[in-house]
Amino acid sequence: MQIALLFIGAFVAAAISGSAGFGGALLLLPLLTAVVGPTQAVPLLTVAQLLGNFSRAGFGFRQIRWRPVGWFLLGAIPMSLVGALLFVRLPAGLVTRGIGVAVLVFAILKYFRVLDFKPSNRLLVVGGGVTGLLSGLVGSAGPLGAAVFLSLGLPPVAYVASEASTALAMHGVKTVVYGSMLDLNQAFWMLGALLGVAMVAGTWVANQIISRASQAGFERYVLVLLAALGLYLIVHG
Repeated sequence: MQIALLFIGAFVAAAISGSAGFGGALLLLPLLTAVVGPTQAVPLLTVAQLLGNFSRAGFGFRQIRWRPVGWFLLGAIPMSLVGALLFVRLPAGLVTRGIGVAVLVFAILKYFRVLDFKPSNRLLVVGGGVTGLLSGLVGSAGPLGAAVFLSLGLPPVAYVASEASTALAMHGVKTVVYGSMLDLNQAFWMLGALLGVAMVAGTWVANQIISRASQAGFERYVLVLLAALGLYLIVHG
C-alpha cells in the first residue's frame, strides 16, 4: 500500500512539475519523509527527480535554450556539490522557509509588474549558484530556478525543458555525493527507479497540456503556483 501511495504521489508531483517547471519535489518530499524517514527521503527524492527531469528535458529537447542553461549551470553545479556535502549539518527548516519568502516576494512583484528582471549572464550564474546550494541542502530549490528561467520570457515547452536540463545536472551531482556519503541499499535504488517511472508518466501527461498553452496564460499560472508554494514553505518549512 505504501509503495502504491508513493507511485501515485510521484505521478501527481511529476504532472505538476512538468507543467510548471517546479513544485513536484516540494509535494513529494513530505510523503517520502513519512514513509522512509528524513535521512532516506532527500536522496530518494533526488533519484526520482533525476529521472523525472530527464524526461522533462527529453520531451522538449528541441526547444532547450542551451546558452542560458550553460550560464546557469556554471554556478549551479559547484554549489549543488557544496550543498549536498553540507545537507546534514544545517537546519533545513530554516533554509526552506527562507526559500519560501524569496519565492513569494518574487511571484508577487513579478505578477504586478513591479519586478522586471533583465536577462543577463550574471543573473543566470548567481541564480544558478543560489539554486544549486539550496537544492543540495534541502533536496530541491526548483521554485528559485523556475523564477530565474521565467524572467527569460521563454515559450512554455522551452521554459520547462531548459529548466529541467539544469535540474538534471544538479540532481546527477547530488546523487553521486549522496551515494558516497550514505548507506543506500538495493531496495533504495529499486524504489527510486519505480518512482522515476511514475514521474516519466506524469511528465508525459503534463507535456501534452503545456504544448497547447498560451505564453501569457502559462506565465500567470506559474506565478500563482509560485506564490502558493512560497506560502506553503513559509508555513510548513
